[in-house]
Amino acid sequence: MNLLQVYDPPMCCSTGVCGTQVDLELVSFAVMLAQLRGHGIAVERYNLGQQPLAFVNNPAVKALLEKSGTDALPVIFQDGVVLLQGRYPTSAERKDWLCAAQAQATGTVS
Repeated sequence: MNLLQVYDPPMCCSTGVCGTQVDLELVSFAVMLAQLRGHGIAVERYNLGQQPLAFVNNPAVKALLEKSGTDALPVIFQDGVVLLQGRYPTSAERKDWLCAAQAQATGTVS
């Protein structure tokens, strides 16, 4: 994993701590993204409400939106390939991603 791109649905912030209710799923996801960056993984994150051109300029995301609307979001790409669509990773998936990134950073994975 060298690049993780996240295309979020429209929301006021990506951390999950804005508004009246904290979204713990988004908080955990934001923490994981920060940890991935710490392991040398490039992370790009786009919010439909704030960066609509990023969605239009990515042909795969644009096609998903045309087919399924915003139900397709979030879309998460790993090195240009759709990794997840329509949901954020589970806690087990987040753990796997972090383990893989750590192994890559320490050179224990080819």
